[in-house]
Amino acid sequence: MNPEIDSYLQEGCGRCSLGGTPQCKVHSWQQELKYLRQLVLSCGLTEELKWSVPCYTHNGHVIAMVAAFKENAILSFFKGALLKDENGILKKPGKNSQAGRVIRFTNIEEIIALEDVLKTYIFEALEVNEQGKKVTYKNIRDYEVPEEFQERLDADADLKEAFEALTPGRQKGYLLYFAGAKQSKTRVSRVEKYIPKILKGLGFHD
Repeated sequence: MNPEIDSYLQEGCGRCSLGGTPQCKVHSWQQELKYLRQLVLSCGLTEELKWSVPCYTHNGHVIAMVAAFKENAILSFFKGALLKDENGILKKPGKNSQAGRVIRFTNIEEIIALEDVLKTYIFEALEVNEQGKKVTYKNIRDYEVPEEFQERLDADADLKEAFEALTPGRQKGYLLYFAGAKQSKTRVSRVEKYIPKILKGLGFHD
């Protein structure tokens, strides 16, 4: 067992001001997190702290993660999209997630009831990794370019060149954000607001 994970369970992830306080979400799911920890370790994985959360690896590759959210504790599979999921329990952590899949728990009884199934999924995830299988990610060209942004790109060669010079991840971030607005005037407002960052070669979150 990794002492860094002991610290995580005691103090939280430290990514917000609630770390180390009773209000930290990690403290709300102590039983669930500890049970998941033991369950994953029983499958022979190595325990590490990555991205401020418990990660479980094999030969240097992340297989699964355990973490706490405000409303649940989760077991996350790094390449969950490649698992068969015969029990239909894997969910996308976000609507645009491509590789990762999570199982959410709101009480320890749910984990205990699924213990054998969870171990099967973990061993399948190990096999997927050993076989070198990779998730096929959508190409940036597969994402919709909102009409309002396309018009600006067509009208401004410098903007078009700057956007195309961004990394695929940064392009994706902008496209998803622009397209997420339901009204055209909101999409226009978002585009205009972020044009200066695009021209500077910055990402949406930079």
